Amino acid sequence: MFNGRRIVVVGGGLAGLRTCEALRAEGFDGELELLCAEPTPPYDRPPLSKSALAEPQDTTFDVDYAALGVELRLGVRARSLDTAARVVRTDAGEHSYDALVVATGAAPVTLPGAGRQLVLRTAADAERLRAELRPGARVVLVGAGWINAEIATTALALGCSVTCVEAGPRPLAGPLGAQVAERLHAWWDGVDLRCGTGVGEITPGGLTLDDGTALPADVVVTGIGVRPDVGWLTGSGLEIDRGVVVDESLRTSDPSVFAVGDVAMRWSPRFGTRLGGEHWDEARTGPATVAGALLRPQSPPVFDPIPYFWSDQFGHKIQFVGHRSESDDMVFREGADGKWGAAWFDSAGQLTAHLSVDSPRHMVQARMAIDRRAVVDPDAIRDLSAPLQAPAPAVK
Repeated sequence: MFNGRRIVVVGGGLAGLRTCEALRAEGFDGELELLCAEPTPPYDRPPLSKSALAEPQDTTFDVDYAALGVELRLGVRARSLDTAARVVRTDAGEHSYDALVVATGAAPVTLPGAGRQLVLRTAADAERLRAELRPGARVVLVGAGWINAEIATTALALGCSVTCVEAGPRPLAGPLGAQVAERLHAWWDGVDLRCGTGVGEITPGGLTLDDGTALPADVVVTGIGVRPDVGWLTGSGLEIDRGVVVDESLRTSDPSVFAVGDVAMRWSPRFGTRLGGEHWDEARTGPATVAGALLRPQSPPVFDPIPYFWSDQFGHKIQFVGHRSESDDMVFREGADGKWGAAWFDSAGQLTAHLSVDSPRHMVQARMAIDRRAVVDPDAIRDLSAPLQAPAPAVK
């Protein structure tokens, strides 16, 4: 049993809010403090690169913090953690705790240079970028990943001239592999897409490429990934490996500290490796495990979900479920009306990951198949309508 009376949650995103709600749902009736670095209450982030980029939207979560019994601290950024004293030090002073939940998310990676570069992570970022997306504006995107594909979609719809500089051979070749990336390449036909091209630096008039070529721009948007926000944990003694290392119950190397969401690197028994919680779905579902493990340490729940994320780009909905490795094999799955997918499987034929394009039903089927560790017939599943399960051998 947890006998402490004060829990501090650091991070005002979805993971932080859901952790507070989960703790109350589990029966915790002590002091609960939520520290938010931003000056606004927690809000939903996925719309920022989608519908809320084209038109202003209020994506703030509808929560009565007083009724929930949460002391909401806005504009308070954590600066350091003293695990021995059990104190979080912030801009506003010290915050003591009996248990701590780290939910500080991740921050965008930026490029060197004196010029202005925008990123898209927060509501303020979206507001700044929206103001720049005017008809005829020269928009240069650095990186052809998930976020910039969605930004390109909106920028084109608003009449901007869009150029994208991508260091890799094709958009999303890293997460999805060369074959799938080759198919996605055709979606970018309205963009001046320059693959295999690096950026030297951001300049006041745009940017320079790694070969010295100047590329003029009215606005430069950098979308080359994020890093877990762990700088404030330097010297805390917590194990850090890119993010905060946690076990399958989201507990850190300090038994009184948990981490959840983008900032966490969790152990996955299912996939036998550490996985980063870099997508919305884990920020939504992980807090229930934190609450259960914190309040019931004698029987902690295990958090081992199948990773899932989605993206809306160039008129298509992409849904990816599972975890692929470089050694997995892949087959394309062809369906009717332009729908298609891709399935990855390991050397034993077990389905490890699945991509669905404009076919949510097949994503659900794939998630269930991965969960039951289905073994697939690569030839049979090339038909998108085929079940994701190899037929059982005939009984003799």
